[in-house]
Amino acid sequence: MGEPTIVLVHGAFAESAGWNGVIADLLGDGFRVIAVANPLRGLASDSDYLRAVLAGIDGEIICVGHSYGGCVISNGATGNAAVRALVFVGGFAPDAGESATKLAGRYEGGTLGETLLPVKLPDGNTDLYIRQDLYHVQFAADSPAAEAAIMAVGQRPIVESALNEASGDPAWRTVPSWFLFGTEDKNIPAEVHRFMAQRAGSRRTVELPGGSHSVGIPEASTVAGLIREAASAIG
Repeated sequence: MGEPTIVLVHGAFAESAGWNGVIADLLGDGFRVIAVANPLRGLASDSDYLRAVLAGIDGEIICVGHSYGGCVISNGATGNAAVRALVFVGGFAPDAGESATKLAGRYEGGTLGETLLPVKLPDGNTDLYIRQDLYHVQFAADSPAAEAAIMAVGQRPIVESALNEASGDPAWRTVPSWFLFGTEDKNIPAEVHRFMAQRAGSRRTVELPGGSHSVGIPEASTVAGLIREAASAIG
């Protein structure tokens, strides 16, 4: 049997280019990689979109989610026997009935709300961005300031209601999972990451001292290594 396909799902305030370092590493190892353009329009609809992408893939799959992308893989991979592993990279792993907002506030330390820039939409919903002048400190403190400035400009917004939308039954209840996060994550406090990893029965949890919410960018090789570990475990 060939190598599994690695499906990468970005979260809010980011986009697929945030996986570039991980993609380069995995392609070098011969993996097939798909970086999904997460719509960020609602948890149920985003999960349905991922589900459609997964349905078109032949062979085994490893789903990797960052931030809100963890909510999407938890829901979109449910019931798909081809998904053999989940990897959460600074990602939410909600249980049924939980939202990203509820999980982030479970323990103290998150400061995302103080940095958000709301944009009212014609349909009555609200898109959320992180203010560009606060993006480096809030989201990507372990990346160079010049790189974080580019990320801030290219960030994709999430509709506010998606962060408050309750999860369905999560795939991590039945699919093996691995977790990686930075200890200085200001979007999802480290204690929340530890709680989610323990609850999901994480096969291995990697804590990166001083790492930010986007720790997977400067630590792309470490992320790729954890994905390879998951691929070996299911192989």
